[in-house]
Amino acid sequence: MGINLQKGQKIDLTKGNPGLTKIMVGLGWDEVSKPKAGGFLGGLLGGGGGAAIDCDASAILLDAQDKLTSKDRLVYFGNLQSGDKSVKHSGDNLTGAGDGDDEQIQVDLSSVPSAIQKIVFVVNIYDCVKRKQDFGLIANAFIRVVNPVNGQEFCRYNLTESYAGKTSLVVAEVYRHNNEWKFAAIGQGTNDTSLSELIRRYQ
Repeated sequence: MGINLQKGQKIDLTKGNPGLTKIMVGLGWDEVSKPKAGGFLGGLLGGGGGAAIDCDASAILLDAQDKLTSKDRLVYFGNLQSGDKSVKHSGDNLTGAGDGDDEQIQVDLSSVPSAIQKIVFVVNIYDCVKRKQDFGLIANAFIRVVNPVNGQEFCRYNLTESYAGKTSLVVAEVYRHNNEWKFAAIGQGTNDTSLSELIRRYQ
C-alpha cells in the first residue's frame, strides 16, 4: 500500500528503493454529474458548454533555474516523448471516463539528462474558455507514482480541495535532491486557459 500524501508533502522515491530506475506516474479524474438545465451550477457555468470535459496531463522538464529551455522538453498529447526519450506519455484520454488512471506518464529516471533537475506534472482543460468549463466540474482527481516492474504504488496524492474557477492545475513534481529523486505534492490551481499559457511560467 502506497503512502497517501497531503498538499505540500514530499517523499523519497529512490532513497530506500535501491535499483529503482523507472516510475509510472498515473493521473486520474472524473467528471461530476451534469446539473439539470437551469440549475444554479448550470446557470453559473453556462451548463459546462454541453461537451465532455477533456483534461490533458503534461510533463514539463525543467533545468536548475526552473526553466523550460526547449520544446522537446514538454511532453503532452501533441509530443508523446521528450527529445531524450526519458519521459513518455500514454496518449490523450478525451473524457476521463472509467476507473483508474486516465493518462499515464512513464519516466526513466536513469535516462533523464543531468541538466534536468525537475519534472512538473500539470493538467489543463482543453478548450476551456469556449466550452465554459473549469475544475469545479471535476471530482476525484489524483496523481500516483508506481513501480512499473512490480506494480507497487509508492504514493498517491488525492486533490481534495475545491478548484472551482481554476482552469489548470500544477499537480506535483519529481525532482533531484542530493543525487536522489523525490516526489512533491503541489496541488496549485491556476487560471491559465491553455497549456501554452501555463508553460510561460517556466520560460
